[in-house]
Amino acid sequence: MKKCIVILLLIVSFSVKAQDKIGITEEDYQNSSVQMADGMRSEGKIYVLVAIIGIVLGGILVYVIQTDRKISGLEEKFKN
Repeated sequence: MKKCIVILLLIVSFSVKAQDKIGITEEDYQNSSVQMADGMRSEGKIYVLVAIIGIVLGGILVYVIQTDRKISGLEEKFKN
């Protein structure tokens, strides 16, 4: 019974399309600007975004270093 269900689901998943194909035009190849980034840069919000990403990554780095130090301390205590 399980094999039949798996086979049925496979057949259904192969027959379903996720998206329709959109043709690529010559205009698409010439487009080198990203509208969202240009808009954020012109309004000065891109710097806020970069600062937030830096703070989050810095926080993760500090957490990993503190955790490593705690584990190293526990390993030393366990060895003794």
